[in-house]
Amino acid sequence: MTRPRPESAGHDAEYGAGYGAGYDYDAVISGAGLAGSAAAILLARRGARVALLERRSDPEAYKVLCTHSLQASAYPVLDELGLIPALEEAGAVRNVARSYTRWGWIEPKAAPAGPELPYGYNIRRSTLDPLIRSHAAETPGVDLLLGHHVTGLVREAGRTLGVRASTPQGERGIRARLVVGADGKDSAVAKFAGVPARLYENARFGYLAHFRNLPLHGGISHTWFLEPDMAYAFPNDDGVTVIAVLPGKGRLPAFREDLEGSFFAFVRALPEAPPIDSAERITKIIGTVDYPLHSRKPTAPGVALIGDAALTTDPLWGVGCGWALQSAQWLAEAVASAATGRGDLDRALMVYARRHRRRLQGHQYLAADFAKARPFNPLERLMFSAAARDESVARHVHLFASRLIGPLRFLNPRAVAKASAVNIKHRGAAAPPAHLSRTGS
Repeated sequence: MTRPRPESAGHDAEYGAGYGAGYDYDAVISGAGLAGSAAAILLARRGARVALLERRSDPEAYKVLCTHSLQASAYPVLDELGLIPALEEAGAVRNVARSYTRWGWIEPKAAPAGPELPYGYNIRRSTLDPLIRSHAAETPGVDLLLGHHVTGLVREAGRTLGVRASTPQGERGIRARLVVGADGKDSAVAKFAGVPARLYENARFGYLAHFRNLPLHGGISHTWFLEPDMAYAFPNDDGVTVIAVLPGKGRLPAFREDLEGSFFAFVRALPEAPPIDSAERITKIIGTVDYPLHSRKPTAPGVALIGDAALTTDPLWGVGCGWALQSAQWLAEAVASAATGRGDLDRALMVYARRHRRRLQGHQYLAADFAKARPFNPLERLMFSAAARDESVARHVHLFASRLIGPLRFLNPRAVAKASAVNIKHRGAAAPPAHLSRTGS
């Protein structure tokens, strides 16, 4: 790990007296999880001096309640970080998934003579978090400061110029041009910077557990769209499979009466249910009964928010880890030069905020709507029923589920026309009995 170096007067002069003098770092990041560690690495590689603060003192600490999945949209970030070989060596599982719907299974497959399907990885946070944190600590320009808990911000003339932190040696101030909140959905940085959160109710609750020796069809991830209930099974490193159930809150009282019995009964009732009774459960059943979605403006003067601090979506989609990495990359690309004194930081933060909004706002809108625990709407019925019947539509749904395309591309006129044609052909080829047709698309 590097040591902080004194700041040159030339950099301070560019900003004027309002910015103060004597920065300890170019950027100080609160939170050394996925978002914070990735941002530290990417900023340091672009010339910034970074203090990476982690409130926990254990370098092996990790997030427990998580889908343990990295979407394909995050693959380019993992590649830039240089983590792909380490993930493969650690046993991360490539995470193409099959999804159950009332019309059957959506099973994406590569096109004949086409490229393989894009993929990310399933890997437990107990493996991933220490891996990326140690990678950050070994990056020249990064100081990993464990046991540092942000207790306030250093502010001058209405902007943030650093943090105050509780440390094993006592309170200290750390001055930096840029403060990055990578400290989760309950972000202290966001609170101290006065950035409010917009909340969206989540009408589902969720529980998960880890199992060993649990075979899945094809050895790949499974999701179940039960309208409105949900479930998933993700194979992970070291032969461990994560199973989660996400029922509507109307079922919560019964679940609370007998958590283990309800969890197992829910999984046993799934179509092509994983054989959990013959598997070894290696963790407790853990979860949350109230997990609202929220979003914040990702910037304030001298402050940027990344990962869950900026946007926390419905965990059933398994996108939080990927968006943490992507937002770290977007921030580094936008602000690295300005953070090192070679540009206008406020303008750079505006660039980051626009990109964050453009890439994620549509996904969050749909996630918040689906979090109402409703059945599929007409467009979703159209696309998902066609995907269960046609490989090209299944590949299109896979791109959207992997967050490689946004809602507008997912529901573009050509895709909707293709799905409509598939369903019309399906009805013409084999019209179901009248009592079944009422449940179709």
